[in-house]
Amino acid sequence: MPKTLTQMATEVLNTANGREKTALSKRHAAAWFASRKGEAPAIEVGTATPPLQPARPDQPELLSPREVPKRKPGTPAGRVALLHAVAHIELNAVDLHWDIIARFGHVPMPIGFYDDWVKCAEEESRHFEMVCDCLEQMDSHYGALPAHAGMWRAAEDTTQDLMGRLAVVPMVLEARGLDVTPGMIDIFRKAKADQAIAALEVIYAEEVAHVAYGSKWFHFLCGRENADPKEVFHKLVRRYFHGVLKPPFNEEKRAEAGLPPDFYWPLTEDLPPPGQA
Repeated sequence: MPKTLTQMATEVLNTANGREKTALSKRHAAAWFASRKGEAPAIEVGTATPPLQPARPDQPELLSPREVPKRKPGTPAGRVALLHAVAHIELNAVDLHWDIIARFGHVPMPIGFYDDWVKCAEEESRHFEMVCDCLEQMDSHYGALPAHAGMWRAAEDTTQDLMGRLAVVPMVLEARGLDVTPGMIDIFRKAKADQAIAALEVIYAEEVAHVAYGSKWFHFLCGRENADPKEVFHKLVRRYFHGVLKPPFNEEKRAEAGLPPDFYWPLTEDLPPPGQA
């Protein structure tokens, strides 16, 4: 019996080494799309029991956000630290995209839902590898520095809520990437770091679609429940996202991804969660 897609997703989540995880992720993505094109036997979506947290290598050491050392990006060490943080984000993104498949396989969704998140997982795998290549060119590697321990919190908070997962992960966390990546590209442009510039430009271009997939499927589920997407989005972000959204926002790229300003600007105010006013 061929593995189901949710079993394949769980295999990725249970792989600790970053390079091995992304290699497996790309193989499973290729198998899924070969199946979808009729070039290989059909793969069922199935259901699975993914781990609450994905397997992780011994390094990097994971610290609370306050404990992660701050380094100035204008220095070589600061640029290494910035790329290390990006690699950590991309590795978490690989797991987040496989986790939404593995964890919510029981929710009836169109096949395009799985196509979109497998594609995202494959792209995030390439992003991680590109940034790791940049680190190695700079005589460093993923795991050489401490990293942020809180990146999986949004996933843990939304294990029972697919709409909440879509609201917080692609529509808040990945949308934040659209805001900050142009500034990162400028830092490496000033340093004439061509390999890092090229990697970040690919990430920036492809992340727009990841946010757009989140918005598309969030609106789909709201339509299924005949609910107002903007109201539901505000409610879920206030429930699951710890803190307020912080401008400046990349309004042009957010709009391209299906996120209009009236979705996120009201969340810059520090309002209490629903029911706790």
